[in-house]
Amino acid sequence: MKVFCRVITSFLLLGYCHTSFAQKPESAEPYIRFDDTRNVTWPSDFEVVGIPSTADGQVQKAYFYKTRSGRPQPLIISLHTWSGDYTQKDDLAALCQQRDLNYIHPDFRGANKSPSACCSEVALADIDDAIAFARKHAQVDTSKIYVIGVSGGGYATLSTFMKSKHPVRKFSAWASIADLEAWHRESTILRNKYAADVIACTDSGEDLNRESARRRSPQYMKTPVKRLKTARLSIYAGIYDGLQGSVPITHSINFYNKLLTDLAVSDRSRYVSNQEKLHLLELRQPLGKLGTIADRPICLKKRSGNLTLTIFEGNHEMLTEYALNELLNE
Repeated sequence: MKVFCRVITSFLLLGYCHTSFAQKPESAEPYIRFDDTRNVTWPSDFEVVGIPSTADGQVQKAYFYKTRSGRPQPLIISLHTWSGDYTQKDDLAALCQQRDLNYIHPDFRGANKSPSACCSEVALADIDDAIAFARKHAQVDTSKIYVIGVSGGGYATLSTFMKSKHPVRKFSAWASIADLEAWHRESTILRNKYAADVIACTDSGEDLNRESARRRSPQYMKTPVKRLKTARLSIYAGIYDGLQGSVPITHSINFYNKLLTDLAVSDRSRYVSNQEKLHLLELRQPLGKLGTIADRPICLKKRSGNLTLTIFEGNHEMLTEYALNELLNE
């Protein structure tokens, strides 16, 4: 037990001593980075639209920007974070406006504090409805539809990958939650607000409703095997997340491995091995000279076909400009 405690202490010290890029611990900030719910003023070029749900008729709002170009342009579907809604600050919005890209920021039942939210069937239908709305009301290049999100938005991105009916070309998921059952346990240990949110989302009493949590978890959803023949899924996580942030990197790693298993990938080098996972969790250091993304060292890079996993030197975050460039780079 003493050895275990020393190891955990060293993890925490290691994580918080890397200050060249790292944000402050969440508790030290007036808001939680990449789960920012402060009120912001959106540029006038972004229109608030109401989208009736095909699931239950409720109108879900979204901020929407449509290209001024006379030719079809890509569509970016940016998904809000765990505690946010369609009004929250989104750095992708300004970048999309600068490049004159179609953009929509839907409110799929708002913050994850109720059973109707939290990647429920109606919430995921809301995301599909937002895609359909944008396709109908803007000049969209339907071969370039992209879904992206960070944190709770990464969680929604993975869930949309698993269940969307639309021909989305690329999915970009950052700092994603994949397993609500595990995250409830981890959040309870960290004593953050998310443990109570998971309880509220899953029709739970004093104890977690595990069946409900699993229904809402990409880790337990049926993998759309055929989708990966035409769509790309890129999963990113910062190596210090779970220490400096709220979502351990094991969510991204375990989900990536699950997809490979469901795809019946036989080449074991494509998977993240237990030894590699232990190295990342114990040392929080790169597994070799693997290059960089946005000037950040890559700690692990795995790929199988259209599926990639990148663990980089960072914490609970999206490298926003890099992420958008990767979506647009064909």
